[in-house]
Amino acid sequence: MDIRFATDAEVAAWDDKLLAGPDGGNVFQSHEFAEQKKLGGWTPRYVMAGDVAVTVLEKSVTGLGKLWYAPKGPGVATVVQLGDMLRDLQRFAAGQGVFVVKLEPELARTSSALLALKELELVEAAPIQPNNSTVVIDLSPDVDTIMANFNQKGRHAVRRAERDGVTVKKVDTSDENCKIFYDLLVQTAEGQGFASSLRTYEYYREFWQRFVAADMGQLFFAYFDGRVVAGAFALVFGHKSTYKDGASLRVDGAYGVTHLLQWHVMQWAKDKGSLAHDLCGTPPSDQIDNPEHPHYGIGRFKTSFNKEVIDYIGVYDLVVKPRQYGLWTRFGERVTKSLWWRKHHESWY
Repeated sequence: MDIRFATDAEVAAWDDKLLAGPDGGNVFQSHEFAEQKKLGGWTPRYVMAGDVAVTVLEKSVTGLGKLWYAPKGPGVATVVQLGDMLRDLQRFAAGQGVFVVKLEPELARTSSALLALKELELVEAAPIQPNNSTVVIDLSPDVDTIMANFNQKGRHAVRRAERDGVTVKKVDTSDENCKIFYDLLVQTAEGQGFASSLRTYEYYREFWQRFVAADMGQLFFAYFDGRVVAGAFALVFGHKSTYKDGASLRVDGAYGVTHLLQWHVMQWAKDKGSLAHDLCGTPPSDQIDNPEHPHYGIGRFKTSFNKEVIDYIGVYDLVVKPRQYGLWTRFGERVTKSLWWRKHHESWY
């Protein structure tokens, strides 16, 4: 398979190429996402693997070489398609001074897929994107059928919030609204114990405004008694949509605020052409009913719309230079992430 960097003309039409790929495209492979990641120290590399467009993010690691990461890529539909490109991709990456390529195709984690992956001599690694396990809502039916397909708890919560006087609006990503949403996100994160995973306000504002400018994103606020009590930012890419960021406050007298908010997000996404809405992250299917899991509450909320949890294969490392990769896994990754955190107070990935 011919592996090469994309031409300028190909990069100019990059999102169209992704959408034409075997998996129908993924927003985390998009040109907009790659450009956003520059704020985190990554350099986008746009690679053509035969006819498949692959967005790669690059960082240099002192003493080891370059690390490549393909978020939710390459956009293949089967393990066989993935295997067809690995040898040539490995050879191409070696010529660019790369010691490992982290691959994250959105393939279902089935027993047959795992068996096939073993034959590819890839190394399973820790997940990076939040939706390694997730719930997906089918948006292809009419809106009444979509609502009817929710679990009883989800339908009740949406209707109850409407009766309690909760309203939801699409709002623009002005600096003022971005600040309101970010402050809400911080409050939520502090209350649920994940504040350390948040990036800076400037990063989020740039992200939200970038995707809105590209007509791929929308910010929503939920109101109760005249104040903002919840917010959500969602993305649409081709026939798929994603619930990217969300935050809410506990409100006396209003039940189901986040359910109603998500219902409005789904309707917007459907109007934009989405056929499948990713709620973006739950515990794995075998842990979804475990109250000790740190994301048990998140899982309960999302499975109130659809009880089926999809597990993806996650991240696999294509080892390019074994010696350097061995150093990376033994201590290099841990040290690199620690130093980056001390300097930037955010995740290296």
